[in-house]
Amino acid sequence: MNIRTQLDTIITQALANAGADNAPAVVKTSARPEFGDYQANGIMGAAKKLKMNPRELATKVVADLELNNEITELVESFEIAGPGFINIHLKNTWLAERIEQTLKSDNLAIAKTNKPETVVIDYSAPNLAKEMHVGHLRSTIIGDSISRVLELLGHKVIRQNHVGDWGTQFGMLLTYMSELKQESSELNSELEVQLADLEKFYQAAKIRFDEDETFAAQARENVVKLQAGDVEFLKLWQQFIDTSLNHCDEIYQILNVKLTRDDVAPESQYNDDLANVIIDLDKTGLLSENQGAQCVFLDEFKGKEDSIIPMIVQKSDGGYLYATTDLAALRYRHNQLGMTRGLYLVDARQSLHLKQVYVVGKKAGFVPESTSLEHMAFGTMMGKDGTPFKTRSGGTVKLIDLLNEAKLRAFDLVTSKNPDLDEESRRSIANTVGIGAVKYADLSKNRTSDYIFNWDTMLSFEGNTAPYLQYAYARIQSIFRKAGDINNNAEISLLEPAERLLATKLLQFSEAVEIVAKDGTPNFLCNYLFELSGNFMSFYEACPIMKADEVTKQSRLKLAKLTANTLKTGLDLLGIDVMERM
Repeated sequence: MNIRTQLDTIITQALANAGADNAPAVVKTSARPEFGDYQANGIMGAAKKLKMNPRELATKVVADLELNNEITELVESFEIAGPGFINIHLKNTWLAERIEQTLKSDNLAIAKTNKPETVVIDYSAPNLAKEMHVGHLRSTIIGDSISRVLELLGHKVIRQNHVGDWGTQFGMLLTYMSELKQESSELNSELEVQLADLEKFYQAAKIRFDEDETFAAQARENVVKLQAGDVEFLKLWQQFIDTSLNHCDEIYQILNVKLTRDDVAPESQYNDDLANVIIDLDKTGLLSENQGAQCVFLDEFKGKEDSIIPMIVQKSDGGYLYATTDLAALRYRHNQLGMTRGLYLVDARQSLHLKQVYVVGKKAGFVPESTSLEHMAFGTMMGKDGTPFKTRSGGTVKLIDLLNEAKLRAFDLVTSKNPDLDEESRRSIANTVGIGAVKYADLSKNRTSDYIFNWDTMLSFEGNTAPYLQYAYARIQSIFRKAGDINNNAEISLLEPAERLLATKLLQFSEAVEIVAKDGTPNFLCNYLFELSGNFMSFYEACPIMKADEVTKQSRLKLAKLTANTLKTGLDLLGIDVMERM
């Protein structure tokens, strides 16, 4: 257990021993060092239920704790403060021992979960009719970070990239592709050139669809051919899908996310099961016909004036909808993948849709009630004007263009700070800094909120940014280059307040990691790493390393080493690289 969980478990039991059954200890890290390292805040709530004086209850709890050998091994003293808070001061010797154990561990002493789950994470999910745009950034990088954290804790993670590769728009695109193939004198040459820019290709096809009724009619006819399994159109469709996925793969590589072709689970994968979904919903008595469409009406989704918002699963013309595909995917993920927890990284506007899918999926028996289905909603990336981020002309920003600009801006920044460095090194550093800056600016925000995209802020070497953390790591590496080898047998001493504060913060890494795993909130990990870097800078200023006597020097080098290890591991969980030199 991490420190907070360990304290919480023991103090909750002490509350029960004092007569407060089922009363949580509510242990939190203290806001200020003078109030101890941790604080138990649950006394007041428990005392209110017992109709008892909070300080009297706190006194009983502390008396019980002082007789508990398990907690006195790590706690130096308890202190009752205010109306009944219990301030907890940890032992220096215990902190030093924990630091040693963590240094020797391959994974920073983060315990694997004793209840591993099969977690299916649905994230990224671009529409393959177009290139990825900035709207796909949040789903892709937040989902990737959560998946890394869950794997670190020992869960089985199955990534599902639910790409859009089916539907009416593909009839339009395939018709346009077919025309180009017929017009081109050289096999596929013109087609390949145009497909290099999917966005322009889509726009050209859309113009033909909107302005030429003969083309539009042919496109609608070709959709039917595609869905009926026409060999030629399936071949043409596959060529388009492969090209589109190549665009996605390029972005995933630049972003350093773990999605691969093996994780692609397209809409078309469920096409053959959609009719079965309708049949099975009908068998459970959930289906109702409404104006020729097949719908599910549930009391859980009452709107204004008690009218129920229906979930439409089949249109009057027999066509299926996203809801039908999502239900088929839900069943597949339970039956074939063994999902016990499902996380959907989808923007907040799809909240009602996903709630309906979850409720209907469970009522239909597609997944058990015990399966945790969670919509990890996120807000929108906004421009400086407070509207969704767009190009100057008002168009959608392609994600590849944004990432390329990040690398260029970072290169200019690196060049201004270190013009004597060779260009290859500057490019390498700029790529790591630029992409890291874009990712961290997003991940450090509460995912449920909109945020303002600002180049100057995200590329700053000051404040809660990726460059600041990357620089903190590189700075520690420079200390090691000057200091030489660390004596692994040297003892750690925590005599100075800054040493002790850094040690305590280092041991709270797993607490931040577990919050991300539970709530899908990488910003907690970002805040932790930023605070850790601040603690290290304060330690470095207050506690000289190179000028200290050898015993003290080696102790402080060990604290610096664990700080570097923690920064590197934490940033890796965010999908951000570090550099030995900057």
